[in-house]
Amino acid sequence: MKLPDYVTSFMKVFQKNKYKIYVVGGATRNIMLEKPIDNWDFTTNAKPDNILSLFPDAYYNNQYGTVTVPLKGITEDPILFEITPFRKESGYSDLRHPTSIEWADTVEEDLGRRDFTINAMAYDGKTLIDPFNGMADLKERVIKAVGDPDKRFNEDALRLIRGVRFASQLGFLIEEQTRDSIKRNAQLITHISWERIRDEFLKILASDHPEEGVLFLRSTDLLKYILPEVNVCFDVPQKSPKRHHIYDAGTHMVMALKYCPSHDVITRFATLIHDIGKEKTFRKDAESGLITFHNHEVVGTKQAIQIADRFKLSKKQKEQLVTLVKNHQFTVSEIQTDKAVRRFIREVGKEYIQDMLDLRTGDRLGSGSTETSWRFDLFKKRIIEVQKEPFKVTDLKVDGNDVMKLLNERPGPRIGEILKKLFEEVVEGNVKNEREPLLEKLKEVAAT
Repeated sequence: MKLPDYVTSFMKVFQKNKYKIYVVGGATRNIMLEKPIDNWDFTTNAKPDNILSLFPDAYYNNQYGTVTVPLKGITEDPILFEITPFRKESGYSDLRHPTSIEWADTVEEDLGRRDFTINAMAYDGKTLIDPFNGMADLKERVIKAVGDPDKRFNEDALRLIRGVRFASQLGFLIEEQTRDSIKRNAQLITHISWERIRDEFLKILASDHPEEGVLFLRSTDLLKYILPEVNVCFDVPQKSPKRHHIYDAGTHMVMALKYCPSHDVITRFATLIHDIGKEKTFRKDAESGLITFHNHEVVGTKQAIQIADRFKLSKKQKEQLVTLVKNHQFTVSEIQTDKAVRRFIREVGKEYIQDMLDLRTGDRLGSGSTETSWRFDLFKKRIIEVQKEPFKVTDLKVDGNDVMKLLNERPGPRIGEILKKLFEEVVEGNVKNEREPLLEKLKEVAAT
Protein backbone atom coordinates (compact mmCIF):
# COMPACT_ATOMS: atom_id res chain seq x y z
CA MET A 1 0.00 0.00 0.00
CA LYS A 2 2.84 2.33 -0.86
CA LEU A 3 1.91 5.84 -1.94
CA PRO A 4 3.82 7.77 -4.61
CA ASP A 5 6.56 9.96 -3.14
CA TYR A 6 4.86 13.18 -4.26
CA VAL A 7 1.68 12.15 -2.42
CA THR A 8 3.62 11.26 0.73
CA SER A 9 5.46 14.61 0.60
CA PHE A 10 2.16 16.45 0.21
CA MET A 11 0.62 14.68 3.21
CA LYS A 12 3.69 15.38 5.36
CA VAL A 13 2.98 19.11 5.08
CA PHE A 14 -0.24 18.49 7.01
CA GLN A 15 1.33 16.07 9.46
CA LYS A 16 4.20 18.45 10.30
CA ASN A 17 1.59 21.07 11.11
CA LYS A 18 -0.20 18.65 13.48
CA TYR A 19 -3.13 17.93 11.16
CA LYS A 20 -4.53 14.53 10.22
CA ILE A 21 -4.72 13.79 6.51
CA TYR A 22 -6.05 10.73 4.68
CA VAL A 23 -6.36 9.53 1.12
CA VAL A 24 -10.05 8.68 0.61
CA GLY A 25 -12.65 7.52 -1.92
CA GLY A 26 -11.69 6.00 -5.23
CA ALA A 27 -8.01 6.73 -4.67
CA THR A 28 -7.89 4.50 -1.58
CA ARG A 29 -9.90 1.82 -3.34
CA ASN A 30 -7.58 1.80 -6.33
CA ILE A 31 -4.49 1.67 -4.09
CA MET A 32 -5.86 -1.58 -2.66
CA LEU A 33 -6.72 -2.91 -6.12
CA GLU A 34 -3.37 -1.77 -7.55
CA LYS A 35 -5.18 0.19 -10.24
CA PRO A 36 -4.19 3.57 -11.74
CA ILE A 37 -5.39 6.65 -9.86
CA ASP A 38 -6.71 9.55 -11.90
CA ASN A 39 -8.09 11.67 -9.06
CA TRP A 40 -6.51 12.13 -5.66
CA ASP A 41 -9.03 13.01 -2.94
CA PHE A 42 -8.10 13.66 0.69
CA THR A 43 -9.92 14.39 3.92
CA THR A 44 -8.46 16.21 6.91
CA ASN A 45 -9.28 17.78 10.25
CA ALA A 46 -7.80 21.04 8.92
CA LYS A 47 -10.37 23.64 7.92
CA PRO A 48 -10.33 25.41 4.52
CA ASP A 49 -8.49 28.49 5.87
CA ASN A 50 -5.86 26.24 7.44
CA ILE A 51 -5.31 24.43 4.14
CA LEU A 52 -5.08 27.70 2.20
CA SER A 53 -2.40 28.93 4.59
CA LEU A 54 -0.28 25.84 3.90
CA PHE A 55 -0.34 26.07 0.09
CA PRO A 56 -0.01 29.48 -1.64
CA ASP A 57 -1.41 28.14 -4.95
CA ALA A 58 -4.49 26.58 -3.35
CA TYR A 59 -7.98 27.86 -4.14
CA TYR A 60 -11.40 27.40 -2.58
CA ASN A 61 -14.64 28.41 -4.28
CA ASN A 62 -17.33 25.93 -3.31
CA GLN A 63 -19.84 25.38 -0.51
CA TYR A 64 -18.60 21.92 0.45
CA GLY A 65 -15.31 22.99 1.94
CA THR A 66 -13.17 21.39 -0.77
CA VAL A 67 -9.83 23.07 -1.37
CA THR A 68 -7.92 22.36 -4.57
CA VAL A 69 -4.12 22.31 -4.55
CA PRO A 70 -2.38 22.18 -7.96
CA LEU A 71 0.83 20.16 -7.79
CA LYS A 72 3.24 21.18 -10.53
CA GLY A 73 6.31 19.53 -11.96
CA ILE A 74 5.17 15.90 -11.71
CA THR A 75 3.40 15.66 -15.06
CA GLU A 76 3.03 18.02 -18.00
CA ASP A 77 -0.17 19.45 -16.54
CA PRO A 78 -0.54 20.13 -12.82
CA ILE A 79 -1.98 17.30 -10.72
CA LEU A 80 -5.00 18.57 -8.82
CA PHE A 81 -5.31 17.40 -5.24
CA GLU A 82 -8.75 17.94 -3.68
CA ILE A 83 -8.87 18.17 0.11
CA THR A 84 -12.12 18.32 2.09
CA PRO A 85 -12.37 18.71 5.87
CA PHE A 86 -14.13 15.95 7.80
CA ARG A 87 -17.83 16.67 7.35
CA LYS A 88 -21.36 15.47 7.96
CA GLU A 89 -24.30 16.03 5.61
CA SER A 90 -28.09 16.05 5.94
CA GLY A 91 -31.31 17.23 4.29
CA TYR A 92 -31.04 15.97 0.69
CA SER A 93 -34.15 17.79 -0.57
CA ASP A 94 -33.30 17.39 -4.27
CA LEU A 95 -32.18 13.74 -3.95
CA ARG A 96 -28.71 14.84 -5.01
CA HIS A 97 -27.13 17.55 -2.84
CA PRO A 98 -27.10 18.03 0.93
CA THR A 99 -28.88 21.13 2.19
CA SER A 100 -26.94 21.11 5.45
CA ILE A 101 -23.21 20.56 5.94
CA GLU A 102 -21.28 20.70 9.19
CA TRP A 103 -17.73 19.83 10.10
CA ALA A 104 -17.20 16.43 11.71
CA ASP A 105 -14.76 15.61 14.48
CA THR A 106 -13.49 12.27 13.17
CA VAL A 107 -12.65 10.60 9.89
CA GLU A 108 -15.07 7.80 10.77
CA GLU A 109 -17.97 10.28 10.77
CA ASP A 110 -16.84 11.52 7.37
CA LEU A 111 -16.67 8.00 5.93
CA GLY A 112 -20.19 7.32 7.21
CA ARG A 113 -21.69 9.73 4.65
CA ARG A 114 -20.15 7.95 1.66
CA ASP A 115 -21.92 5.72 -0.87
CA PHE A 116 -20.36 2.24 -0.92
CA THR A 117 -18.10 0.41 1.51
CA ILE A 118 -15.27 0.06 -1.00
CA ASN A 119 -15.26 3.88 -1.25
CA ALA A 120 -15.51 4.41 2.52
CA MET A 121 -11.90 3.70 3.52
CA ALA A 122 -9.20 6.19 4.49
CA TYR A 123 -5.42 5.73 4.43
CA ASP A 124 -2.80 7.97 6.03
CA GLY A 125 0.19 6.19 4.53
CA LYS A 126 0.51 3.80 7.47
CA THR A 127 -2.92 2.87 8.80
CA LEU A 128 -6.10 1.93 6.94
CA ILE A 129 -9.32 3.26 8.51
CA ASP A 130 -12.08 0.86 7.46
CA PRO A 131 -15.17 1.16 9.71
CA PHE A 132 -17.55 -0.46 7.19
CA ASN A 133 -15.40 -3.45 6.16
CA GLY A 134 -14.68 -2.13 2.69
CA MET A 135 -11.51 -4.19 2.42
CA ALA A 136 -13.50 -7.39 3.02
CA ASP A 137 -15.96 -6.37 0.31
CA LEU A 138 -13.07 -5.67 -2.06
CA LYS A 139 -11.79 -9.19 -1.46
CA GLU A 140 -15.31 -10.59 -1.92
CA ARG A 141 -15.70 -8.45 -5.04
CA VAL A 142 -19.06 -6.97 -4.07
CA ILE A 143 -20.64 -3.50 -4.18
CA LYS A 144 -22.36 -2.82 -0.86
CA ALA A 145 -23.96 0.39 0.38
CA VAL A 146 -22.67 2.04 3.54
CA GLY A 147 -25.27 1.38 6.24
CA ASP A 148 -28.93 1.46 5.18
CA PRO A 149 -29.01 1.31 1.35
CA ASP A 150 -32.46 2.94 1.13
CA LYS A 151 -31.12 5.91 3.08
CA ARG A 152 -28.01 6.16 0.90
CA PHE A 153 -30.02 6.17 -2.35
CA ASN A 154 -32.59 8.66 -1.04
CA GLU A 155 -29.75 10.99 -0.11
CA ASP A 156 -28.30 10.91 -3.62
CA ALA A 157 -30.20 9.07 -6.36
CA LEU A 158 -27.19 9.22 -8.69
CA ARG A 159 -25.74 6.48 -6.48
CA LEU A 160 -28.26 4.08 -8.04
CA ILE A 161 -26.44 4.09 -11.37
CA ARG A 162 -23.02 4.65 -9.78
CA GLY A 163 -23.38 1.29 -8.03
CA VAL A 164 -23.97 -0.39 -11.38
CA ARG A 165 -21.08 1.54 -12.89
CA PHE A 166 -18.64 0.34 -10.21
CA ALA A 167 -19.82 -3.25 -10.69
CA SER A 168 -19.30 -2.93 -14.44
CA GLN A 169 -15.88 -1.29 -14.19
CA LEU A 170 -14.52 -3.64 -11.52
CA GLY A 171 -16.25 -6.84 -12.56
CA PHE A 172 -17.93 -7.06 -9.13
CA LEU A 173 -21.38 -8.24 -8.09
CA ILE A 174 -23.88 -6.05 -6.24
CA GLU A 175 -24.64 -7.28 -2.72
CA GLU A 176 -28.22 -8.59 -2.40
CA GLN A 177 -29.69 -5.96 -0.05
CA THR A 178 -28.03 -3.18 -2.04
CA ARG A 179 -29.32 -4.61 -5.32
CA ASP A 180 -32.85 -4.97 -3.93
CA SER A 181 -32.73 -1.38 -2.71
CA ILE A 182 -31.61 -0.12 -6.15
CA LYS A 183 -34.60 -1.90 -7.69
CA ARG A 184 -36.96 -0.61 -5.02
CA ASN A 185 -35.76 2.97 -5.52
CA ALA A 186 -35.09 2.85 -9.29
CA GLN A 187 -37.72 5.49 -10.08
CA LEU A 188 -35.67 8.05 -8.13
CA ILE A 189 -33.21 8.19 -11.03
CA THR A 190 -35.76 10.38 -12.85
CA HIS A 191 -34.85 13.19 -10.44
CA ILE A 192 -31.25 13.23 -11.70
CA SER A 193 -30.12 15.42 -14.61
CA TRP A 194 -29.49 13.69 -17.91
CA GLU A 195 -25.98 15.10 -18.02
CA ARG A 196 -25.14 13.16 -14.82
CA ILE A 197 -26.89 10.01 -16.04
CA ARG A 198 -25.07 10.28 -19.36
CA ASP A 199 -21.66 10.54 -17.72
CA GLU A 200 -22.26 7.44 -15.59
CA PHE A 201 -23.83 5.48 -18.45
CA LEU A 202 -20.96 6.22 -20.83
CA LYS A 203 -18.53 5.04 -18.14
CA ILE A 204 -20.47 1.77 -18.02
CA LEU A 205 -20.19 1.44 -21.80
CA ALA A 206 -16.46 2.24 -21.65
CA SER A 207 -15.80 -0.38 -18.96
CA ASP A 208 -14.33 -3.85 -19.43
CA HIS A 209 -17.76 -5.39 -18.82
CA PRO A 210 -20.30 -3.09 -20.54
CA GLU A 211 -22.76 -5.88 -21.27
CA GLU A 212 -22.83 -6.85 -17.58
CA GLY A 213 -23.52 -3.22 -16.71
CA VAL A 214 -26.51 -3.09 -19.05
CA LEU A 215 -27.86 -6.35 -17.63
CA PHE A 216 -27.43 -4.94 -14.10
CA LEU A 217 -29.39 -1.87 -15.20
CA ARG A 218 -32.15 -4.12 -16.49
CA SER A 219 -32.29 -6.42 -13.46
CA THR A 220 -32.54 -3.41 -11.13
CA ASP A 221 -35.24 -1.71 -13.28
CA LEU A 222 -33.01 1.30 -14.00
CA LEU A 223 -32.93 0.50 -17.71
CA LYS A 224 -36.63 1.19 -18.19
CA TYR A 225 -36.06 4.76 -16.99
CA ILE A 226 -32.74 5.31 -18.76
CA LEU A 227 -33.18 3.41 -22.04
CA PRO A 228 -36.78 2.20 -22.31
CA GLU A 229 -36.22 1.62 -26.04
CA VAL A 230 -33.75 -1.14 -25.19
CA ASN A 231 -35.67 -2.47 -22.21
CA VAL A 232 -38.80 -3.32 -24.24
CA CYS A 233 -36.73 -5.23 -26.80
CA PHE A 234 -36.16 -8.08 -24.35
CA ASP A 235 -39.81 -8.99 -25.02
CA VAL A 236 -39.32 -9.03 -28.81
CA PRO A 237 -38.68 -12.60 -30.13
CA GLN A 238 -36.46 -13.17 -33.15
CA LYS A 239 -36.30 -16.97 -33.48
CA SER A 240 -38.14 -17.79 -36.65
CA PRO A 241 -37.98 -19.85 -39.86
CA LYS A 242 -35.39 -18.46 -42.27
CA ARG A 243 -33.81 -16.41 -39.47
CA HIS A 244 -30.34 -16.86 -37.98
CA HIS A 245 -31.02 -15.20 -34.62
CA ILE A 246 -30.89 -17.29 -31.44
CA TYR A 247 -31.78 -14.50 -28.95
CA ASP A 248 -34.61 -12.05 -28.40
CA ALA A 249 -33.88 -8.54 -29.72
CA GLY A 250 -32.79 -7.12 -26.35
CA THR A 251 -30.43 -9.97 -25.50
CA HIS A 252 -29.05 -9.83 -29.04
CA MET A 253 -28.15 -6.14 -28.68
CA VAL A 254 -26.46 -6.76 -25.32
CA MET A 255 -24.50 -9.65 -26.81
CA ALA A 256 -23.55 -7.48 -29.79
CA LEU A 257 -22.21 -4.91 -27.31
CA LYS A 258 -20.25 -7.64 -25.55
CA TYR A 259 -18.52 -8.72 -28.76
CA CYS A 260 -18.09 -5.29 -30.37
CA PRO A 261 -14.29 -4.95 -30.81
CA SER A 262 -14.30 -1.16 -30.60
CA HIS A 263 -13.23 0.75 -27.49
CA ASP A 264 -14.94 3.90 -28.77
CA VAL A 265 -17.81 4.61 -26.39
CA ILE A 266 -20.24 5.99 -29.01
CA THR A 267 -19.62 3.00 -31.29
CA ARG A 268 -20.47 0.80 -28.31
CA PHE A 269 -23.57 2.92 -27.65
CA ALA A 270 -24.69 2.51 -31.28
CA THR A 271 -24.04 -1.23 -31.10
CA LEU A 272 -26.26 -1.49 -28.02
CA ILE A 273 -29.18 0.36 -29.65
CA HIS A 274 -28.75 -0.62 -33.30
CA ASP A 275 -31.89 -2.80 -33.40
CA ILE A 276 -34.23 -0.77 -31.15
CA GLY A 277 -36.54 -0.19 -34.10
CA LYS A 278 -37.49 -3.87 -34.08
CA GLU A 279 -39.99 -3.46 -31.25
CA LYS A 280 -42.18 -1.15 -33.34
CA THR A 281 -41.74 -3.06 -36.63
CA PHE A 282 -42.25 -6.60 -35.31
CA ARG A 283 -44.52 -8.70 -37.53
CA LYS A 284 -45.18 -12.46 -37.41
CA ASP A 285 -46.90 -14.32 -40.22
CA ALA A 286 -49.70 -16.43 -38.75
CA GLU A 287 -49.22 -19.30 -41.23
CA SER A 288 -45.48 -19.60 -41.68
CA GLY A 289 -44.39 -18.20 -38.33
CA LEU A 290 -41.89 -15.98 -40.18
CA ILE A 291 -40.87 -12.91 -38.16
CA THR A 292 -39.98 -9.70 -39.98
CA PHE A 293 -38.78 -6.25 -38.97
CA HIS A 294 -39.15 -4.28 -42.21
CA ASN A 295 -37.58 -0.81 -42.08
CA HIS A 296 -36.55 -1.22 -38.46
CA GLU A 297 -33.42 0.81 -39.19
CA VAL A 298 -35.61 3.74 -40.30
CA VAL A 299 -37.63 3.64 -37.09
CA GLY A 300 -34.44 3.04 -35.07
CA THR A 301 -32.80 6.11 -36.60
CA LYS A 302 -35.63 8.34 -35.35
CA GLN A 303 -35.30 6.76 -31.91
CA ALA A 304 -31.51 7.22 -31.94
CA ILE A 305 -32.03 10.94 -32.55
CA GLN A 306 -34.34 11.12 -29.54
CA ILE A 307 -31.87 9.17 -27.39
CA ALA A 308 -28.96 11.41 -28.40
CA ASP A 309 -31.00 14.49 -27.45
CA ARG A 310 -32.18 12.96 -24.18
CA PHE A 311 -28.63 12.04 -23.18
CA LYS A 312 -27.41 15.53 -24.13
CA LEU A 313 -24.76 14.13 -26.45
CA SER A 314 -22.53 16.59 -28.28
CA LYS A 315 -23.33 17.40 -31.91
CA LYS A 316 -20.46 15.18 -33.06
CA GLN A 317 -21.47 12.28 -30.80
CA LYS A 318 -25.05 12.53 -32.03
CA GLU A 319 -23.92 12.50 -35.65
CA GLN A 320 -21.85 9.36 -35.06
CA LEU A 321 -24.56 7.53 -33.10
CA VAL A 322 -27.31 8.26 -35.61
CA THR A 323 -25.11 7.50 -38.64
CA LEU A 324 -24.17 4.07 -37.30
CA VAL A 325 -27.74 3.10 -36.38
CA LYS A 326 -29.08 4.38 -39.70
CA ASN A 327 -26.61 2.42 -41.83
CA HIS A 328 -26.10 -0.78 -39.84
CA GLN A 329 -28.17 -2.81 -42.34
CA PHE A 330 -25.61 -2.34 -45.12
CA THR A 331 -25.44 -5.12 -47.71
CA VAL A 332 -22.37 -7.31 -48.12
CA SER A 333 -22.23 -9.16 -51.43
CA GLU A 334 -19.57 -10.42 -53.81
CA ILE A 335 -21.51 -8.96 -56.78
CA GLN A 336 -21.62 -5.40 -55.48
CA THR A 337 -20.24 -2.85 -57.91
CA ASP A 338 -17.54 -0.36 -56.99
CA LYS A 339 -20.23 2.28 -57.35
CA ALA A 340 -22.31 0.58 -54.63
CA VAL A 341 -19.30 0.33 -52.32
CA ARG A 342 -18.51 3.99 -52.92
CA ARG A 343 -22.10 4.92 -52.11
CA PHE A 344 -21.82 3.02 -48.81
CA ILE A 345 -18.63 4.90 -47.93
CA ARG A 346 -20.22 8.26 -48.76
CA GLU A 347 -23.33 7.51 -46.70
CA VAL A 348 -21.41 6.33 -43.65
CA GLY A 349 -18.50 8.77 -44.01
CA LYS A 350 -14.85 7.76 -44.10
CA GLU A 351 -14.29 8.60 -40.43
CA TYR A 352 -17.01 6.16 -39.32
CA ILE A 353 -16.20 3.23 -41.63
CA GLN A 354 -14.20 1.29 -39.02
CA ASP A 355 -16.87 2.01 -36.40
CA MET A 356 -19.50 0.62 -38.79
CA LEU A 357 -17.46 -2.52 -39.42
CA ASP A 358 -16.92 -2.99 -35.67
CA LEU A 359 -20.67 -2.69 -35.08
CA ARG A 360 -21.28 -5.32 -37.78
CA THR A 361 -18.74 -7.64 -36.14
CA GLY A 362 -20.56 -7.31 -32.82
CA ASP A 363 -23.88 -7.76 -34.61
CA ARG A 364 -22.69 -11.01 -36.20
CA LEU A 365 -21.27 -12.48 -33.01
CA GLY A 366 -24.24 -11.27 -31.01
CA SER A 367 -26.50 -13.23 -33.37
CA GLY A 368 -24.67 -16.48 -32.76
CA SER A 369 -22.87 -16.24 -36.09
CA THR A 370 -19.14 -16.31 -36.83
CA GLU A 371 -16.98 -13.21 -36.45
CA THR A 372 -16.58 -12.85 -40.18
CA SER A 373 -17.21 -14.52 -43.52
CA TRP A 374 -15.44 -14.58 -46.85
CA ARG A 375 -17.99 -12.04 -48.16
CA PHE A 376 -17.41 -9.71 -45.20
CA ASP A 377 -13.63 -10.01 -45.57
CA LEU A 378 -13.92 -9.31 -49.31
CA PHE A 379 -16.11 -6.29 -48.60
CA LYS A 380 -13.53 -4.85 -46.18
CA LYS A 381 -10.79 -5.29 -48.78
CA ARG A 382 -12.89 -3.57 -51.42
CA ILE A 383 -13.54 -0.63 -49.09
CA ILE A 384 -9.77 -0.14 -48.86
CA GLU A 385 -9.30 -0.42 -52.61
CA VAL A 386 -12.21 1.83 -53.55
CA GLN A 387 -11.02 4.56 -51.18
CA LYS A 388 -7.87 4.89 -53.26
CA GLU A 389 -10.04 6.54 -55.91
CA PRO A 390 -11.38 10.11 -55.56
CA PHE A 391 -14.77 10.68 -53.93
CA LYS A 392 -15.33 14.26 -55.04
CA VAL A 393 -14.07 16.66 -57.68
CA THR A 394 -11.62 18.25 -55.25
CA ASP A 395 -9.90 14.86 -54.85
CA LEU A 396 -8.71 15.00 -58.47
CA LYS A 397 -4.99 15.45 -59.05
CA VAL A 398 -5.76 18.46 -61.25
CA ASP A 399 -7.77 21.58 -60.48
CA GLY A 400 -9.39 24.59 -62.11
CA ASN A 401 -6.08 26.37 -62.62
CA ASP A 402 -4.82 23.42 -64.66
CA VAL A 403 -7.96 23.51 -66.83
CA MET A 404 -7.66 27.25 -67.46
CA LYS A 405 -3.96 27.04 -68.25
CA LEU A 406 -4.17 24.02 -70.56
CA LEU A 407 -7.27 25.14 -72.46
CA ASN A 408 -6.59 28.86 -72.24
CA GLU A 409 -9.96 29.36 -70.59
CA ARG A 410 -11.11 32.20 -68.34
CA PRO A 411 -12.74 31.58 -64.92
CA GLY A 412 -16.41 30.64 -65.19
CA PRO A 413 -18.99 27.86 -64.91
CA ARG A 414 -17.44 25.94 -67.83
CA ILE A 415 -14.35 25.18 -65.72
CA GLY A 416 -16.49 23.42 -63.11
CA GLU A 417 -18.40 21.52 -65.79
CA ILE A 418 -15.17 20.22 -67.32
CA LEU A 419 -13.85 19.08 -63.93
CA LYS A 420 -17.15 17.34 -63.21
CA LYS A 421 -16.96 15.44 -66.51
CA LEU A 422 -13.34 14.53 -65.76
CA PHE A 423 -14.36 13.25 -62.33
CA GLU A 424 -17.04 11.04 -63.92
CA GLU A 425 -14.41 9.58 -66.26
CA VAL A 426 -12.31 8.63 -63.23
CA VAL A 427 -15.32 7.13 -61.44
CA GLU A 428 -16.16 5.02 -64.52
CA GLY A 429 -12.59 3.77 -64.62
CA ASN A 430 -11.77 5.37 -67.98
CA VAL A 431 -8.74 7.21 -66.62
CA LYS A 432 -6.57 6.94 -63.52
CA ASN A 433 -6.50 9.73 -60.97
CA GLU A 434 -2.92 10.66 -61.86
CA ARG A 435 -1.84 14.06 -63.06
CA GLU A 436 -0.43 13.28 -66.54
CA PRO A 437 -3.28 10.96 -67.69
CA LEU A 438 -5.80 13.51 -66.37
CA LEU A 439 -4.21 16.34 -68.33
CA GLU A 440 -4.44 14.25 -71.48
CA LYS A 441 -8.04 13.38 -70.81
CA LEU A 442 -8.85 17.06 -70.19
CA LYS A 443 -8.51 17.89 -73.89
CA GLU A 444 -10.86 15.06 -74.87
CA VAL A 445 -13.42 15.97 -72.23
CA ALA A 446 -13.36 19.67 -73.14
CA ALA A 447 -14.05 18.85 -76.78
CA THR A 448 -17.25 16.92 -76.03
